Amino acid sequence: MGNLIWFVLLVILLFGGFLWWQRESTARKARELADARAEAGRWYERLGGQLMNLHGTEPAVRQALADAGERYNAAGSQLEQAQTARQYELARESALEGLAYVRAARVALGIDPGPDLPPLAAARGAGALTVPREVQVRGETFRAGPQPGASTPYYYPGGRMQGRPVPAGWYSTPWWKTGLAAGAGVVGGMLIADALFSPAFADPGYGYDAGYQEGFADGADGGDTGGGDMGGGDVGGGDFGGGDFGGGDFGGGDFGGGDF
Repeated sequence: MGNLIWFVLLVILLFGGFLWWQRESTARKARELADARAEAGRWYERLGGQLMNLHGTEPAVRQALADAGERYNAAGSQLEQAQTARQYELARESALEGLAYVRAARVALGIDPGPDLPPLAAARGAGALTVPREVQVRGETFRAGPQPGASTPYYYPGGRMQGRPVPAGWYSTPWWKTGLAAGAGVVGGMLIADALFSPAFADPGYGYDAGYQEGFADGADGGDTGGGDMGGGDVGGGDFGGGDFGGGDFGGGDFGGGDF
């Protein structure tokens, strides 16, 4: 009889513990979802406010604001459909990318870009251009540099194309968009990336290491850009320089967080 009583008490305790754990787990998930929703909404509203207050006629300004507007629309759509914390995180990333374009527009306007933003997940390890670069691909000239100009009106906040890093900077044309297309567009995008970021493109008179240091700022992930893929491995050894651009998306979504 005594054993039976202890068994019943044990079952009751286990059942009670399970109910308590289930309630706590549900409450924790609800809190995480609410926090993710609030965080995404905060950056989305900030992006909307910035877009309302910025205007400009320069091509670089117009283009950066247009890209920011695309991210704003993408983030809004993601927020409406989000049901999980991860989906809200993706909406947050889209809003942050939009704010990165807003900062670029402010730079092009010659005004203070404002406070730094949280790092973009899609741009991790991509680095940033620090000197102008110019190449010819199939008879067409492509330029890139750290500052906006008449010949480089397209900003990109950094990310990956076909699994390879593309640094943040200003470009003469949004050639990365062709990387999302099919057929010849993909080949064209890879050729341009190969030419712009190949070790062979280092300035005359400099070795690869010097050319890389002058061409890019270190990325957020030192392991990827320092001695691994970007330093002496895939990029240095020839995959990136010789034409095999890898496989994958451009960033967190198709192009970082939205459909670009």
